[in-house]
Amino acid sequence: MKSLKEFIIPFVGLKIGKHLFEYKIEHAFFEHYEYEEFNDVNIDVNVELEKKTTLLELHFKVSGWVNVNCDLTNEPYNQTIGNEFDLVVNFGDEYNDEHIDILIVPHGTYEISIQQYIYELIVLAVPTKRVHPGVEDGTLDSDILKKLEELSPKLKEDKEKEDIDPRWNTLKKLLTDK
Repeated sequence: MKSLKEFIIPFVGLKIGKHLFEYKIEHAFFEHYEYEEFNDVNIDVNVELEKKTTLLELHFKVSGWVNVNCDLTNEPYNQTIGNEFDLVVNFGDEYNDEHIDILIVPHGTYEISIQQYIYELIVLAVPTKRVHPGVEDGTLDSDILKKLEELSPKLKEDKEKEDIDPRWNTLKKLLTDK
């Protein structure tokens, strides 16, 4: 997959110290990955790169919202997300990304692409079960919710009350009168 130019950081010309990079992520970013779970996206990404003499430290901070469909009602809503991640970039003989938070790049590398890390941070920040806030607090009025309520099994207590012969009630009183 081709890297997007705006997510490549040429660190060779940077002075030793901290540098801040800010990105605005929108739906086009995910179209590049052919990821179609999000209806709309509005995310701010702040990457703080600390350049040291022998390595680079990157701190990613992601915040904003993604518009997704509810798993219960299929109603779209804005899910707020936030995530942070630290990455250490070290120099070695060959490229190695086996570790989660350590990236080894060959000596002589002068730039690093961070778009894959941003993509993964955003996708992993979204909850696995997406429930519309209106479902949780009962304010969402949806035909699907009404149908689910209609088809849901009745509580066991209600069913027992309907099925009990009234003559058994007098026998139950004997147990409680002890």
